[in-house]
Amino acid sequence: MKTKGMITAALAIGVASATLAHSGATGIVKERMVAMSAMGDAVKAVAPMMSGEAAYEAEAVRQAAELIGAHAGNAMTELFPEDNENAASYVKDAIWEDWDTFTGLAEQLHTYSEGLALAAENGLASYEGGMADAGAMMGGDAMMGSGDMMGGGGMMADATMGREELAEMPADAVFAMVSDTCSSCHTRFRTEAK
Repeated sequence: MKTKGMITAALAIGVASATLAHSGATGIVKERMVAMSAMGDAVKAVAPMMSGEAAYEAEAVRQAAELIGAHAGNAMTELFPEDNENAASYVKDAIWEDWDTFTGLAEQLHTYSEGLALAAENGLASYEGGMADAGAMMGGDAMMGSGDMMGGGGMMADATMGREELAEMPADAVFAMVSDTCSSCHTRFRTEAK
């Protein structure tokens, strides 16, 4: 339970830090930056568990997945109105030019995060070493990763597995799908921090 408390505290600190770090943003841009930072912190909090660098705790994984899910899907797309402009934003114009892909990725992230919450009790895959290198998947210093495990394109929304199928998988396999979706969206729609 010690790790669970540390993850909860880390997530709370991350949200507070994100609020300060994005002080140049206002309104809905600030809201989405805070939400993205919270999701990034959730991913970073459980990544060491997925790679076997930290003890696996199903409840901590479930909490992180639920936090990601709370900011995915419609909750995410509502934070990107077409008429929004703010110099502090890291959004490429491509997001509105390819809105269908963006909304598909947002829904895919929602489904995968719900699947991860359901799969949390399954633990890690039984193969030696657990999940593939989470550090590479996370893209090093990027907020939630800019890795390219799936060629930068990720899975297309119409190929998204259902929650029931995801619930039967090892948690680290579902986590990889969550991370790949984040990376795919960032590759297509996010500019680098200035």
